[in-house]
Amino acid sequence: MTNPTSPESPWPVRTVAMKIAEWVARLGEVWVEGQVTQLNRRGTATAFLTLRDPAADVSVSVTCRGDVLDGIVLTDGARVVIRARPDYYVGRGTLTLRATEVRPVGVGELLARLERLKRILYAEGLFAPERKRPLPFLPTTVGLVTGRASAAERDVLENARRRWPAVAFRVEAVPVQGPTAVPAIVDALHRLDHDRSVDVIVVARGGGSVEDLLPFSDEALIRAVAALRTPVVSAIGHEPDSPLLDLVADVRCSTPTDAGKRVVPDVAEELSRVDTLRQRGRRVLGARVDRGLAEVDALRRSGRRCATHALDGSLSTVDGLRTRARRSVRARLAAAEADLDHSRARVAALSPAATLQRGYAVVQKAADDTVVRGPADAPDGTALRVRVAGGSLDAVAGPPHSSGPRRSSGRAASSGRARSSRPAESSEPAESSDPAGSSEPAGSSEPAGSSGRAGSGG
Repeated sequence: MTNPTSPESPWPVRTVAMKIAEWVARLGEVWVEGQVTQLNRRGTATAFLTLRDPAADVSVSVTCRGDVLDGIVLTDGARVVIRARPDYYVGRGTLTLRATEVRPVGVGELLARLERLKRILYAEGLFAPERKRPLPFLPTTVGLVTGRASAAERDVLENARRRWPAVAFRVEAVPVQGPTAVPAIVDALHRLDHDRSVDVIVVARGGGSVEDLLPFSDEALIRAVAALRTPVVSAIGHEPDSPLLDLVADVRCSTPTDAGKRVVPDVAEELSRVDTLRQRGRRVLGARVDRGLAEVDALRRSGRRCATHALDGSLSTVDGLRTRARRSVRARLAAAEADLDHSRARVAALSPAATLQRGYAVVQKAADDTVVRGPADAPDGTALRVRVAGGSLDAVAGPPHSSGPRRSSGRAASSGRARSSRPAESSEPAESSDPAGSSEPAGSSEPAGSSGRAGSGG
């Protein structure tokens, strides 16, 4: 719609107020639900009250005839459903609801509404188990949202400090019932959630009626808790009480006393557990050491047996090799000794000394020890040396003897007696050209003492 006003032709206040009143009058009758606050009955003609939204800081004034509230007991915080027509009062520019019917919301109706809200939130996954976060083992600081100087606050603090004396708390005192409870609790939760030193938040309240515990089933509070980053512990009322906060919280405790025990460990129990674990560790470690020592001993014994067996085998092998070496050496020594004896016999058989032993002699010129190989080598009168087995004889070559057979044309005259100045073994001719195997030495035609004449020189 086109705005008919302008800076040159503005509407007066009364015109604006009248037009707002016309628009409000078009709304007609509506059903409104809220909490009753500031109930005021001025006589019996008219009653005044304020209807507040429990989930927001919004309120509206309600007026009704006195007979509308006849038979109805209303207190601050009671939930009601009213049938009213909006009315804009032009003179003061205020909006009021003129109620023609007021219906208190009973416990059964409240529970039915909570059940419907519970199904809606469950379908959204706000109560899913996978959303639950574990509590820290030993929190640095515990945030506590509870009533000021309440029994719930005392139960949480005393039980927690009894279990762990060094625990630190940050307490946020808030209203825990009435129309201002939900906004105050939500603000306190946000402040604690932004504090990095706070590791867990406890929301605690003592027992009460269903109406008293309604703030802890409020949809705004439930969604605020679901959006927090810090784990939340719910400790509302007693064991039978079950507000929706218990379902969305990470841990649900039956009472504030139970919450004080759940948020911190018991120092005595932990010391006992540490001692038990230490003893168990010692036993396990001792058992492992004993098993290790037993395995080492077994390996040592097995190693000794293996080493002894291997050593015995090696000793047996060494003994066998030693025996074989001895037999081999002895066999080789025996063979070498036999060869040596055979060679010695051959040498002895082929030696000129052996030939001399058989009666042969070696005739040499006395002048230069030249072997006489034939008669022509020793003219008559030549001084000779005759070597026999027992020594040597000096002789002088002469004409052959007339008697006796002659085997050679040579002749020799004995010029002296036999001498044994040189042993026969060392009197081999220096220039003998006959082989060592000759049975007759050159220059000798007959054995010593034969018919060849020798003149004695002595």
